Amino acid sequence: MLSLVLVERVYMQKLLRKQITKTLELDYLLHLPPNAEKADSLPLILFLHGSGERGSDLARVSQVGLPKLVEADPQFPFIFVAPQCPTNTIWLTHFDALNALLDDVIAAYPVDTRRIYITGLSMGGTGTWGFAAAYPERAAAIVPVCGGDGWFSGDDSLCALKDTPTWTFHGALDQVIPLAETARMVRALKACGGNVRLT
Repeated sequence: MLSLVLVERVYMQKLLRKQITKTLELDYLLHLPPNAEKADSLPLILFLHGSGERGSDLARVSQVGLPKLVEADPQFPFIFVAPQCPTNTIWLTHFDALNALLDDVIAAYPVDTRRIYITGLSMGGTGTWGFAAAYPERAAAIVPVCGGDGWFSGDDSLCALKDTPTWTFHGALDQVIPLAETARMVRALKACGGNVRLT
């Protein structure tokens, strides 16, 4: 025969409120157009690289994608910022640092805050989607390239981008991140009434 013993549990409701200090650190490449110091305002591009360029050697960042093109063209007419994601981490864990980096660059140089553009490829494409959704007021437009949906938690988070012009690119033969991931992001953003284009 079973006997039940009822134990009354009393929980106290508490609130933790504590300010913490966080040290953020990211190495980054910075390009300033000629005569930037004389300009009233300049557009800015934030570029997030893929997983193969992680580490502590900025030369790796400059060897692929947009940083390689900027390095070849000193006349590139944008302020260009390309941070390096530390080894064994992903951009999704560095959104606070990326936000602080933008604050620092805006404070130091004549950035037109209405013309900040965010782009990235592969892991950086995923980071572009996620960072822009976390800070939608930051970007005038975003260009995620072959980014996945590793950060995506539902329509509500993606709908933060509904007013941000988005042009995303993805190769149909991509063996690392399937095109279906970008297509899913595009469908979800369109469902929110977003301004999104897929190439």
